[in-house]
Parts: sequence; C-alpha cells; structure tokens
Amino acid sequence: MDFVREIDAKMILIQYGWVDSDGGKHNDMAYFAEKYVLQMPDQLLESRLGVCWDQVELQRKLFSDIGVTTRSFFIVHYDEDKCPTHTFGIFEYDNKIFWYEHAWATMRGQHEYDNLKNAILDVRGKFIDDELNNKYNPQNLVIYEYDAPKKNLSCSEFYKHCEKGKQIQIDSL
Repeated sequence: MDFVREIDAKMILIQYGWVDSDGGKHNDMAYFAEKYVLQMPDQLLESRLGVCWDQVELQRKLFSDIGVTTRSFFIVHYDEDKCPTHTFGIFEYDNKIFWYEHAWATMRGQHEYDNLKNAILDVRGKFIDDELNNKYNPQNLVIYEYDAPKKNLSCSEFYKHCEKGKQIQIDSL
C-alpha cells in the first residue's frame, strides 16, 4: 500500500518523548502525569517529539487526509502504583484489518489481520508480554475505543476522555 509508505515518511520524523505544559521537551517519563499536554497533529509535526497518545492523533489525521478512516484504541492496566497505557490505531483496507504502529518501537510497522478481534487480541497480547512483563490482573486490563480528543488535554483529562469511549468486550467482537 503506497499510502502507508507516505505516512511512514512523515511518522519517521517523530521521536518518542513528550512536551510539557511549558513547552519543555522530555525523553524520560518523570513528571509526565503532572505536566503532560496532548499535542495536536500540527504541534507534533513541529515538535517532532510525542508519546503514543500524540502519535495516534497524527496518524488519525494523516490517514484521514487520504480518505482512510482509523479507529483509535486505549489499552490500560489499572493498578495502585502506575497505570501503563498504550494507544493504537486500526484501519480497514481491501477487506483486511491493519494495526499501524509507530510509537512502540519494537512493534513499529503495519500488522495485517483477518478481523478486528484478532487485531485487538494481538495488540493486547503484545502489551501484556512487552509492557506488563506478564505481571497483570486480567480484571484490571481494559481497552477503550475513543473518538478524537479536544486540543491540549492534560494526562488526567486524556484518561477521562478515553474512559468515556466504548469499552471493548473482546468476546463480543
């Protein structure tokens, strides 16, 4: 798919990190919960530094610009100390389902599936293996499908936005 190569050419410019509410750039996660601000696609293209939350919004725009609709998902493992998350985009093309990933370096690229359930199960399994190191409570692992967020949400506002989305019940897919 030529359009994916075009999107890759823009996404490759983006490094993993985040921009704080004062415009400071960070490569570590210290103070993320207190100072993070969601960047909109134009801001991310300018800063060239964003976490998956920012990058999925840029992907949403880039795919939309070429007429391909993406669906955005937020996976979170709720626990008392920290709540690891990942956002990811899925699109349909030629009767196939694709997970397009840039932020998660070891998963970067396009992954093809026969259906949405298999795509969600694959991302979930990789999140459990790689991000949670297989240490998790299945009842605390939740996936939401969410709509495009408003501009410049804080960390807690972004969580709340995603949690207002549709909770995915994998068995119902």
